[in-house]
Amino acid sequence: MPRLEGKVAIITGASSGIGRAAAVLFAREGAKLVVNARREHELALLARQIADEGGEAATLAGDVRDEALNKALVDLAIRRFGGLDVAFNNAGALGAMGELPSLSVEDWRETLDTNLTSAFLAAKHQLPAMVARGGGSLVFTSSFVGHTAGFPGIAAYAASKAGLVGLTQSLAVEFGARGVRVNALLPGGTDTPSNHANLPGAAPETRGFIEGLHALKRMGRPEEIAEAALYLASDAASFVTGAALLVDGGASINRT
Repeated sequence: MPRLEGKVAIITGASSGIGRAAAVLFAREGAKLVVNARREHELALLARQIADEGGEAATLAGDVRDEALNKALVDLAIRRFGGLDVAFNNAGALGAMGELPSLSVEDWRETLDTNLTSAFLAAKHQLPAMVARGGGSLVFTSSFVGHTAGFPGIAAYAASKAGLVGLTQSLAVEFGARGVRVNALLPGGTDTPSNHANLPGAAPETRGFIEGLHALKRMGRPEEIAEAALYLASDAASFVTGAALLVDGGASINRT
């Protein structure tokens, strides 16, 4: 039986990378989807692929930093499919890079708003809908950066992703008795278009260095991270809540 049969799911950051891979996988596993990203054309292509494979996906483009957008996503899930069972809040960005004294307050706030405040806004509207459904699964995309490893030049990113783990734990305690599980997914380096954009023109040795940070000596594929998101979203993880699930190819423990 498909692992998300009869479930309704919201996925943000769905136009490419991990979010897109998760949308395709969740649909194949029976979920009806509401997918979000800023790029409307890419969302339309995704919805068409899902429909061609026999699934259903409604699209709503917009910026996850906007509270009205987060409410609209939940309203769309309820109006189109009858409720909300799963949310994979995956949208995020690396943000401004550089030593902390070089960052402006605006740089700092933009990164935290994109990665952390957006998660608050999403959960604010998703949680009541899940409670009304009798329970659900809420998943945030965090990172091993700021949790088990530190790197220079990305303090705002690390702080925002670490904050997601704290938010996850708090919400897991607040809503566990009402049937809602809340978990954080912590990917390692993943071979996505956004990561390519963060390293424009990077030399082969740069990619080799990044791959070497992982015990598996490679970067992850979006589909591999999507499988972990599916696990947390599904009933296979029915006794998992408040977890920071590392899917990092061993980057957290590698010293070689």
